[in-house]
Amino acid sequence: MAPIIVIAASAGGLAPLQQIIGGLPAGCSASVFIVWHIGPHPSILPDILSMTSHLRVSHGEDGELFEGGHVYVAPPDKHMYLDHGMIRLDHGAKVHFTRPAADPLFVSAAEAYGERVVGIVLSGYGGDGADGLATVKARGGLALVQRPEEAEQPAMPWAAIMADHPDASLPVAEIAARVAVLVKG
Repeated sequence: MAPIIVIAASAGGLAPLQQIIGGLPAGCSASVFIVWHIGPHPSILPDILSMTSHLRVSHGEDGELFEGGHVYVAPPDKHMYLDHGMIRLDHGAKVHFTRPAADPLFVSAAEAYGERVVGIVLSGYGGDGADGLATVKARGGLALVQRPEEAEQPAMPWAAIMADHPDASLPVAEIAARVAVLVKG
């Protein structure tokens, strides 16, 4: 079965996101979900990522059946969850002072898809993604973190490392290469 890739990014995370998404091969069967801390502000992240991606990129929509070979970005001011092949969005309470937040996405993915999940925490402020990445690992998924020394804003990577030992803390180039290999086979 195809991997489910969940990615958390915030301040300093755009270039790493572009490198990872741009490195996914055409014909990739993985479904990719991104939470970027945009708050209620308009987001052009799907347009930006589309410039370097071989895959379709769009904001996730509530009730949408997700498919492989597609990158879904949490829309502004909505938490994104995965539920039996479907995207769910809600305007629930902020998590780690933000909405959208990565933890709700990561936990829902881990609970639904277990060892198929690859969780990635990139540059950003705060601790969002740390608890969710620990859940990904606990459910048998792969937990990857951008090397804090490389991150423009290392708080999110450090929080993820401190919450639970991820499988690897790597430079973004190595994360991108590892994910590209995982989605090929």
